[in-house]
Amino acid sequence: MVDLRSDTVTRPTAAMLSAMAGATVGDDVLGDDPTVQELEEFGAELMGKDAGLFLPSGTMSNNVAIAALTRPGDEALLDWDAHSLRHECGAPAVLSGVVLRQYRSDTGIPRVSEIESAIQSETLHAPGTRLILLENTHNASGGTVIPLAVHRRIFDVARDADVSVHLDGARLFNAAVAAETAVVEYARFADTVTFCLSKGLGCPVGSVLTGNAETIDRARRLRKRFGGGLRQAGFLAAAGLYALRHHRDRLVDDHRRARVLAEHLAELSGIQVDLKSVQTNMVYFETTGSAKVWVDALAREGVACLALGEHRIRMVTHLDISDVGIDHAIEATRKIDRLLSSTGASQ
Repeated sequence: MVDLRSDTVTRPTAAMLSAMAGATVGDDVLGDDPTVQELEEFGAELMGKDAGLFLPSGTMSNNVAIAALTRPGDEALLDWDAHSLRHECGAPAVLSGVVLRQYRSDTGIPRVSEIESAIQSETLHAPGTRLILLENTHNASGGTVIPLAVHRRIFDVARDADVSVHLDGARLFNAAVAAETAVVEYARFADTVTFCLSKGLGCPVGSVLTGNAETIDRARRLRKRFGGGLRQAGFLAAAGLYALRHHRDRLVDDHRRARVLAEHLAELSGIQVDLKSVQTNMVYFETTGSAKVWVDALAREGVACLALGEHRIRMVTHLDISDVGIDHAIEATRKIDRLLSSTGASQ
């Protein structure tokens, strides 16, 4: 099976498993797991921040950051299609008690003027804007990259209004590779930054939240409150350290394969692909017929992908997808396109 559902489906490499098996561990809640501490320090260094915190997931990392940077009743601004709004089970409202207000973006790139005009001061009647959330790469827009200049402009707006910025950098290393820019340059324009180890970097689990020492101290307590206290987590942290040292540069291969796949999909009669949105490791496309029919048919051909709507499908390249796998996916989609076109099911 060529599994293109997500870059979260990867399996640890033999070298990563060896690093995990050889890890020195302690009890992270008691503060004595040296491998976790090494990962947190290295993650903070990469982002140019004072401190880091290892968490089980990107969702928990985002919500710990939101809670650390706001008070109940504060307002947070985020993109209308942000992961924190669409795919985190209402956690910002439930766990942090924040009011979420949406701004629009263009293929994932925020409209800075709209953010600036949306910021409001706290009054007797209105919540004050306390936080702006950004997401880079922007998942729902196809893995698109927010340009560094936009980050800078938003950060300047936030500073002028005394508002914090959190960067959901679940796939920030993908953005940095695509933009040929160091991740620290993006992190410079955010108070807190989270990045996932369990996506393009190929780890079985985990994210790292980075920020200043005071914020991360507060985040550590919030992690415990949210149920994210970890014990012998060094085995997992060792996978993260291995990935950060060995799997970042290879992300360019995922991007190349996604582009090859997208260009071939664009040639099919029953599919529409916006090639401008294929900037990293994701390929979103629209089907003229039922997306579910496509997904089911592709599964029978040994290709797994996700239907994200009646006519929308996502495919994601990752560590476990080779050029041979992409070739198989291309041939399978061609076969299904011919079949559905001949039966009229693609219409």
